[in-house]
Amino acid sequence: MVEFIFNSAKSAPKNAVKVILSASSSFKCENFCNDETARALKSAAKNSKFDGSLGANVSIYDGKDHTFLFGIGQSPTELDLQTAGAKIYKQISDFEHVAICVDTTTKNKLSASQIACHVAFGIELASYRFDKYFTTKKAEDFPKLDTVELISSTEKLSAKDYNNLRSVANAVRYARDLCNEPANYLTPEVFAADIKRLEYLGLKVKILEEKEIRAQGMNMLLSVSQGSHNSPRVAIIRWEGAPKSTKPELGLIGKGVTFDSGGISLKPASGMGDMKGDMTGAAVVVATLKAAALCKVKQNITGIVGLVENMPSGHASRPGDIVSSMSGQTVEIINTDAEGRLVLGDCLWYLQQKYKSQILIDVATLTGSTMRTFGFEYAGLFSNTDGLANDLYAKGLESGEKLWRLPVTKEYDKLIDSDIADMKNCGPANGGGITAACFLQRFVKPENCWAHLDIAGVDRDDKGHPLTPKGATGWGVRLLTKFINCY
Repeated sequence: MVEFIFNSAKSAPKNAVKVILSASSSFKCENFCNDETARALKSAAKNSKFDGSLGANVSIYDGKDHTFLFGIGQSPTELDLQTAGAKIYKQISDFEHVAICVDTTTKNKLSASQIACHVAFGIELASYRFDKYFTTKKAEDFPKLDTVELISSTEKLSAKDYNNLRSVANAVRYARDLCNEPANYLTPEVFAADIKRLEYLGLKVKILEEKEIRAQGMNMLLSVSQGSHNSPRVAIIRWEGAPKSTKPELGLIGKGVTFDSGGISLKPASGMGDMKGDMTGAAVVVATLKAAALCKVKQNITGIVGLVENMPSGHASRPGDIVSSMSGQTVEIINTDAEGRLVLGDCLWYLQQKYKSQILIDVATLTGSTMRTFGFEYAGLFSNTDGLANDLYAKGLESGEKLWRLPVTKEYDKLIDSDIADMKNCGPANGGGITAACFLQRFVKPENCWAHLDIAGVDRDDKGHPLTPKGATGWGVRLLTKFINCY
């Protein structure tokens, strides 16, 4: 992991590779490098028509030292700077010690401290790796970057300014680690124990084991787990940052299927290995609560995650079975691979009954239908409340974790009516993401605000993008922390 040093000095250390950030072709670099290097850099910038626009870059090497010039533009957003940091990381990952120097002699709406913090955040997100299970790689096979110093020519930088972003980066890494873990290591029991460990941050964690889950009447959730020898868990995580607050309480609900074979409705073998990540919604919820605790947000938030493994066996649920939910509603199981909504339905009801949460956001890798609609670019947003949907949409744009709203109307809802029970667990193939959301809405009390985020497709990055290296993305932590901070 890269160490960040926010330096109060106004000159760069001599032994560091230098990256100079500027918003203009009229940059000043004399504070950061010697006269000879400054002249060479300005000459190279002139020859390459460097104008300081976002992403423009120039580099020089004098046989001994590397110096980079990187444009940040006149009006960059926070996301622009984070993406710039991620792109800078690609250029500096093979150097041990790098100084990033913020030239603020040109006008910019953001301070040098804000620029430095968001560039550092981008570097942290881009530098993530999951190396836990490599045994034969050599040291030279890994990135060498160890320390990044951040320096401004005009103001002292303080590490305190980076505390909240550092906490969010920590939470994103945690979510990615959980999602990259193989299912033989991250069982419901192990996942629950790891969540319990987070009590050291001041979170209150309650773990329900199978006997208590059954006593609560969470039979939909139990029906998913009954084919596996790994018993289920339900984890409730609470952060009380404003004990005397009278504001409506926020509840986060996460799908935690630690492996999804499809059950009796078995998935095809191709791509089934990725189903170790069907617990991403739970990872995002837990990581968001971790970020809230690290940032000590002045809000009360309760998270609940249903942790199960969906496997075929002689004990597994069958298509055609009918189960009763915690809400008392009955469900005809049409397809055992439509299991996530069964887990979420009981968890939604538990949170409303036991904790009186009034603003509900569930997160789940729920449907292939939504993934086929949006691919990697957007997650599906479904809601019964325009205000909540609009706020989430806006924070999605700011964070780069984008949402697109889809309808949950009566026309779609009637498609999950059953001839022999209150509802079916899935409707026709067409509109599958929407009917899944309609199913969840049946477990939301009408007086409560609710949003469902279907993150299938954005939970993993098969190609790699600036802020999301290949593998698990931790998608949703940045979005939800932004939402919480303005809620």
